[in-house]
Amino acid sequence: MKSKKQTMPKARTFRFRKPSVMPGFGLTLGFTITYLSLVVLIPLSGLFFTSAGMSVHSFLGAVASERVVHSYYISFGCSLAAAVINVFFGLIVAWILVRYQFPLKKLCDAMVDLPFALPTAVAGIALTGLYAPQGWIGQWFAMMGIKVAFTPLGILIALVFIGLPFVVRTVQPVLEDMDKELEEAAVSLGASRWQTFTRVILPHIGPALLTGFAMAFARALGEYGSVIFIAGNMPMVSEITPLLIVIKLEQYDIEGATAIAIVMLISSFLMLLFINLLQHWSRSRMRS
Repeated sequence: MKSKKQTMPKARTFRFRKPSVMPGFGLTLGFTITYLSLVVLIPLSGLFFTSAGMSVHSFLGAVASERVVHSYYISFGCSLAAAVINVFFGLIVAWILVRYQFPLKKLCDAMVDLPFALPTAVAGIALTGLYAPQGWIGQWFAMMGIKVAFTPLGILIALVFIGLPFVVRTVQPVLEDMDKELEEAAVSLGASRWQTFTRVILPHIGPALLTGFAMAFARALGEYGSVIFIAGNMPMVSEITPLLIVIKLEQYDIEGATAIAIVMLISSFLMLLFINLLQHWSRSRMRS
């Protein structure tokens, strides 16, 4: 017969940190917090301090004027549309790079990262030259009566260009780690190609697709350099919110620029929270 001392469960002890072979936890933690505060927290909190002196009426007037609201429509609408397009085509590109062997595959794989390395101003000039009415591609659209450059359509193309790598590089590792035997088992059980994709592959890569979508959307929302050249920057037509912030700064309207920046900052925080929740859900799903 076991004694009570043997059957009693052991009390759990809480540790603030796990034992590690690396010394200096307190020092490195303090350095990390100080560095992040100087680089991230203090500059961003300065926006709220700058706008603290504004009245509610002045703040709402700065962030809700007709011109500013239209810039929200352009920025958020084009960013959302570009993220959706990148999810579809990014999945195709990632699938091709993972599942097939073809000549110049490594070159195509490296080209996916080109928008990461290319300066945004260079990308904007290149896209404007291509899609202008006299450009190599734009002239064919002009013959059909479609104007690409200096319109919201040009903004959409620029945002698709800079957002594609986020989807491809998010989905590609998940596809590489996916067990192909799951697909073979589904086919052997009589599933069609569409059923195999929707019921086996898509649930597996779904969290990665959502994460790539959120990252592409967040990146497009704050894009400036590659957009201002192809947008035309016409008020109430093709003016994006980041450009409007720069215009207000050039007009010495510091409070107005700060108020609009706060709206964009809150939007970025919400997107960051959404991305972190998606990543947590993805990790929990993979562990289960």
